[in-house]
Amino acid sequence: MHSDTDQAIIIPFPDPVLERAADQLEQVAGDELISTVTGADVQPAVDDFWLDELADGLSESAWMELDLTRRLPAGLLAALRNEVAILDKTEAMNRAGIGRGTDLVKDRSVRRDKIAWLDGYSEPQRLLFECLEQIREGLNRRLYLGLKRFEAHYATYHPGDFYKRHLDSFRGRASRVVSLVLYLNEDWGLEDGGELRVFSAADSGQMVGQVRPEAGRAVLFLSEQVPHEVLPARRTRYSIACWFRQDEVPLPL
Repeated sequence: MHSDTDQAIIIPFPDPVLERAADQLEQVAGDELISTVTGADVQPAVDDFWLDELADGLSESAWMELDLTRRLPAGLLAALRNEVAILDKTEAMNRAGIGRGTDLVKDRSVRRDKIAWLDGYSEPQRLLFECLEQIREGLNRRLYLGLKRFEAHYATYHPGDFYKRHLDSFRGRASRVVSLVLYLNEDWGLEDGGELRVFSAADSGQMVGQVRPEAGRAVLFLSEQVPHEVLPARRTRYSIACWFRQDEVPLPL
């Protein structure tokens, strides 16, 4: 078991899409890139009491719905939303697939979103990573999960896009252990669709929650145990998916 004080290992490997996207974030005419966060205190408001609640929720129900609006620095949600909107507009996002590496399959009958991996280089991403790191450390101290790192990507669902029921990790892989999804959409109504439907870890046929993807709302759950699906969106829907992992950073090929 690794020490609870171990720091997460986050080593981004540059990808041509990310490099091109970084240039486009600064060059798109008519778009103002929000790179600063307002307020005197720009540190995430993560405290022991809240981390206790996260650990209890995972232990008791394997999932929970969160409101991160007051946990993140003021302006951060808007800054992240601006980033993904520009990536989407400039076609810097890739069609998402199922599986990893040589097993990756892009099956549009299962999922239709587009993604772009976060690397932590921009100011909004750096601040988000600070919050995620505190969550990683807090869950390790309370649940002894041995989480060594995390990864995250933006996801865009255009009207009609969906992701059918699935698990984020196959049992026994010891890779993705805890999932967190953060939503970035302002003024999202029931008529807009795109809800996250959550099913019981004990009975995959039993729905236990349905979460509207409003800005600041988030879902935390055990990656190997909680089936979930994204219902078809009726307008463009932005989110960030994060996974806390037990494996080491893979070496570049």
